[in-house]
Amino acid sequence: MNTPALRIALVSETFPPEINGVANTLGRLSEGLRQRGHQVELVRPRQAGDNHAQHNPQLVLCRGWGLPGYPGLQWGEVSMHTLLRRWRRQRPDVLYIATEGPLGLSALRAARRLGLAVVSGFNAKFPQYSGHYGLGLLSRLLTLYLRWFHRRTAVTLVPSASQRLELERRGFQHLGLLARGVDACLFNPARRSQALRESWGLGADDIAVLYVGRLAAEKNLRLLQPCLQALQQTYPQKRLRLVLVGDGPQRAALQQQLPEALFCGAQRGEVLAQHYASGDLFLFPSTSETFGNVVLEAMASGLAVVACDQAAAAQHIRHGHNGALAMPGDQPAFIDAACWLLEEEETLRRVRLNARQHASRQGWQAIVEQFEGYLHAARNQAATSPASRLGATRSV
Repeated sequence: MNTPALRIALVSETFPPEINGVANTLGRLSEGLRQRGHQVELVRPRQAGDNHAQHNPQLVLCRGWGLPGYPGLQWGEVSMHTLLRRWRRQRPDVLYIATEGPLGLSALRAARRLGLAVVSGFNAKFPQYSGHYGLGLLSRLLTLYLRWFHRRTAVTLVPSASQRLELERRGFQHLGLLARGVDACLFNPARRSQALRESWGLGADDIAVLYVGRLAAEKNLRLLQPCLQALQQTYPQKRLRLVLVGDGPQRAALQQQLPEALFCGAQRGEVLAQHYASGDLFLFPSTSETFGNVVLEAMASGLAVVACDQAAAAQHIRHGHNGALAMPGDQPAFIDAACWLLEEEETLRRVRLNARQHASRQGWQAIVEQFEGYLHAARNQAATSPASRLGATRSV
């Protein structure tokens, strides 16, 4: 490593083994930073299975409480003074605050008191999510809070150019782009399993229509039923089955709406990769993504992806070449794109091959190095600022 090693405090309300794009990304980034010689301290809520007596000098656990209506997500709670005491004893060079909940706010306040460099991440469309969880009236206030929060950090990292443009229109400043990668060795067409497909009731020539992700309102999963119906009506000679991998608050409702679909629950690691590779067509109707890691994972697994033209899909899919795109909210176009991919076997084969070739070039190493650059820049900026030299910034 050619750059000096840093002491980095990573603050997040989600982290592996929790299953979501933010947790997956943070796991990859922290692992990559450690491999490059940096010291990474993790501050996160306590998870199920954590040992209350465990001692890890690089792990700070705090109390967590579930998001209303979605216990799979939680906010962390720790006092600013707890973090002040710790960081006065073991002063980090730079903080990365990945989430803006109570834990992130306490970390931001403590960092400003100590004059620490702070980089933040904008990883979820919370103003849009709020409407799905009965908090629609708070959407504008939430946007104001997020803008206030991120203006107090050196740079806010976003995963896609479209997200950066959206935030700029909303008045956010000092935005940096940090894309996400995929492990193309793990997510690989070679993991395709005929035994797994047979357990789904499918033969070698049948079509597994796959969805991977949270089963939640913001994922726009109501589009799956009309899309599957259109595929079955257009291609009655083909045997199709919808396979959903993931869990969430809408699972029971979806099982009623889609009685013929197979619900596999949440999967991880090689088992998840095997599920991906055993599919054929991947439907991702979500319009609420800042990125959407599953798009790259599906492409790396050799699936033909149908997605809305935003976030990861807009960044990585060339319509008609390595996938198919539809404008967000255009249900007929989404359905037409899915039908087009199954029109000819050669089309499906070509798109799947091109998807794999593209995704196999989207590794994590370059992204970790770019992230490292943002952290060094923030630390250097803080080291030369008057507030940092005084060592205290009282207001937040």
